[in-house]
Amino acid sequence: MPAKPAPIKKSAKKAAEKEEKPAAPAPVPETAPVEAPPAEDPPVEAAAPAAVEETTPAPEAPVAEAAPAEPAPVEEPPKAPTPPPPAVPPSAPQGLSVDDVNDTSVTLKWRSPENIGSGLDGYAVEYCKEGSSEWVVANTELVTSNRHAIRGLTTGDMLNIRVVAVNAGGRSEPVVLPQPIPVREVMDRPRIRMPRALRSKYIRHAGEQINLVIPFSGKPKPVISWTKNGQPLDTKKVNVRNSDKDSILFIRKAERDDSGSYEMSVKVDSFEDKTTLIIQIVDLPGPPVSVKLVDSWGFNAALEWTPPKDNGNTEITGYTVQKADKKTGEWFTVLEHFHRLNVTVTDLVMGNVYTFRVFSENMVGRSETAAVTKDAARIKKTGIVYKPLEYKEHDFSEAPKFTAPLKDRAATVGYTAKLLCAVRGSPKPKIEWLKNQMLLGDDPKFRQINNQGVCSLEIRKPSSFDGGVYTCRAKNALGEATVACKLEVKQVTIQEEKDKK
Repeated sequence: MPAKPAPIKKSAKKAAEKEEKPAAPAPVPETAPVEAPPAEDPPVEAAAPAAVEETTPAPEAPVAEAAPAEPAPVEEPPKAPTPPPPAVPPSAPQGLSVDDVNDTSVTLKWRSPENIGSGLDGYAVEYCKEGSSEWVVANTELVTSNRHAIRGLTTGDMLNIRVVAVNAGGRSEPVVLPQPIPVREVMDRPRIRMPRALRSKYIRHAGEQINLVIPFSGKPKPVISWTKNGQPLDTKKVNVRNSDKDSILFIRKAERDDSGSYEMSVKVDSFEDKTTLIIQIVDLPGPPVSVKLVDSWGFNAALEWTPPKDNGNTEITGYTVQKADKKTGEWFTVLEHFHRLNVTVTDLVMGNVYTFRVFSENMVGRSETAAVTKDAARIKKTGIVYKPLEYKEHDFSEAPKFTAPLKDRAATVGYTAKLLCAVRGSPKPKIEWLKNQMLLGDDPKFRQINNQGVCSLEIRKPSSFDGGVYTCRAKNALGEATVACKLEVKQVTIQEEKDKK
């Protein structure tokens, strides 16, 4: 038993020496004790197997130690890194304005740049006293927000202020306030109180007067300015009168050119309030450009037209279509407030020739003139032609005939009497009056009347000599007829007169 460890150590030493040589594989020393003979074997026989183990390599050893002996793969050299693009500075901040001012500070606000370039690190706020060229940085560190207050200022100074955007590429172009800012407390900021009726579009007809009063507030006294579509007002057409509390916009006679966007500005130092007033002057539209008769059939005619070039500065709300018969020439309305650009006119009279015209309409009213069709619509006669029946005309001729005869009567002296009768005949008979078979003629004492066959003879203030037989004679081409009566004129006695009284 004491002799068995010796060969293990020896073989382990030899194996270590063989491992140092890369060309020959070394046996694994841990496998030698496993394959050693049992302890009962004689010492001599045990030595022989130990020598054999030293020269016989283990099967697993070459696999574990063969990797270092293989040649290493050839690695490609690393590519050079792409250089980063050069840093680009941002564009200038936008919309720099004053948010607040007091005796010792000025608060600013602005919008971010349109292009931030290679990023945005912050903003630098600088100011310069009026009359000086030295710009002082107001913030020790870059401002990341879009608002900053410059504190510790001297009351009464006039400051020019600018803001610069900064990133890795450098500083942007500065944005500068248009006017110097006085460092002082504003007692009352300017504010425009726009009337509710003027907050929407203000519409007036051409020729009307415009007189708009817009109140405002502000202290000290604000500076008022007006512009139209971004341009100064034309003082020949528009007058502006300002007071401490309101501003009056006056146009004596409005025209279409006065339409536009009017902007009022109220400014106290660096504070400003603005409002926009949209004025629209409307007028009657022009007529349609043209109207055309497309077709006519049966009792119908199809028309179409194009919108007017002049809409009166407002939208066209409809059209009025009229027709006229060539025989009478009078115009009659067919349709009103019609919205389409084509129409079929129906119920036309057969055999007539029609002309059509179209008016334009807008919110002001109907156009003064109309577009008239060049061609006329002829409604042809169709169907059965009416033939009236033939008949013999009735002959209404007849000789005179009295339908109401004269009646005998009595009259009183001095009181007018009247005789009546009725006669018919065709042709109309001639009436004559006779007294005692004597023609009365044109005696002014007698008044003869013939009204629609009713004949009357009025005897004015008759006397006893006017009594007698009166005859009415009617005659025409077919014959004559007579009728007579007796008139008795009585004298009134004194007793009868007293009785009447």
